[in-house]
Amino acid sequence: MQQDLNRVIEQVSKEKGIDKAILISALENAMISAAKKTFGAQRKIEAQYNPELGEVELFEAKLVVEEVTDPAVEISVQDAREVLDPDAEVGDELLSKLDSSSFGRIAAQAAKQNIVQRVRDAEREIIYNEFKGREGQLVNGIVQRFEKKNIIVNLGKTDAILPEKEQVPRERYRQGDRIRAYIVAVEMTARGPQIVLSRTHPGMLIKLFEQEVPEIYEGIVEVKGAAREPGGRAKFAVASNDPDVDPVGACVGMKGTRVQAVVQELRGEKIDIVHWTADQAEYVCRALAPAKVSKIIIDDDEHSMEVIVPDDQLSLAIGRKGQNVRLASRLTGWRIDARGEAEAEEETRRARISIGAIPGVSDMVAELLYQSGFKSAEEVAEAELEEILDIEGIGPERSQTIYNSSREYVAEKKRKEEEEKAAAQAAAQAAAQAAETPEPPAEPTEKERQEA
Repeated sequence: MQQDLNRVIEQVSKEKGIDKAILISALENAMISAAKKTFGAQRKIEAQYNPELGEVELFEAKLVVEEVTDPAVEISVQDAREVLDPDAEVGDELLSKLDSSSFGRIAAQAAKQNIVQRVRDAEREIIYNEFKGREGQLVNGIVQRFEKKNIIVNLGKTDAILPEKEQVPRERYRQGDRIRAYIVAVEMTARGPQIVLSRTHPGMLIKLFEQEVPEIYEGIVEVKGAAREPGGRAKFAVASNDPDVDPVGACVGMKGTRVQAVVQELRGEKIDIVHWTADQAEYVCRALAPAKVSKIIIDDDEHSMEVIVPDDQLSLAIGRKGQNVRLASRLTGWRIDARGEAEAEEETRRARISIGAIPGVSDMVAELLYQSGFKSAEEVAEAELEEILDIEGIGPERSQTIYNSSREYVAEKKRKEEEEKAAAQAAAQAAAQAAETPEPPAEPTEKERQEA
């Protein structure tokens, strides 16, 4: 019987992966809790596991005093010398072994509950520590059950949750289906560790390519970014650290086998693989593929690019419901405005006419202002003098003239527009009043008067 406890500790430690010291500590604490329920909570009781005997020994500690005021924790020096230690002195703390065989059923049950709780807590801690280090990795599991619209996935040692927002809209699962997902978060809650999975995270795309492409795993090909519209389309940017290795070709694989394996796991999600480059304008052009780009206007301050494409390529550049340009923007980090050549030319024509209408601005100066980013006379009028001075080809004197005349021109233009607006409103009000005023009755004719 004595060795049974040793064997139980050994077995539980192996099965649950819990350190023996944690189990022994749980036993000791459980026995102390049970002892206090039997002998009294005020008693000072200590427990120590004896591996040779295979049992937890209980001891009661009492302080040796001249005069006892609290019998639960104190003993007189005379009693101490007679019962415990002939050499006892005041101030000593003496231990006496307690008989644990007198524990009642309730006390034993409390001890069991304490041990079970400690084992459960230790298991939770082990699971949390194991999965905490796996955030950002892929994991395989089995669909266990459905809670509202969330999927509970069995990972073997524990369950994880695949929230509705992390599920691909058109994917459907049944109980018992195998599922692969990306670990986005591991949190410790009151109910234990909660592992949150995702099938929509861009990181899942990256990890799938890492598994399929040895060059990525080995660091020869570097992933520079990924953007997804889950279930629809994705863009994946890669660069090579070896000039002899084509990063796009490595990801596509022989006859497309590698990329097809990823597409199959993502249930048919289309994937565009983009060759990354440090030239941001060229990178945006590649990200907008398959559309061809005619011209790019970069605005560093706004971190945006105006992309001009041939008119027959505009729908291709924008994509269905704006998907292509949206994914390219997310992948590159630039705000992208895609426009057709005809629209861009019309805007350019209107801008040049507007700027050229400023008194003293020649066609050449209008072109310089337009090339510097000004799209209308109003934008020139709102600019600071320094902005105009910075334009190469316009001297200080001309800059001052443009600065003054643009403000005067725009102010006069606004004044005329307001006058025209006020006149139109007055005319409209007059017409409305005229319509509301009843016409005076007509004078009776001579015949009508005679008849009357």
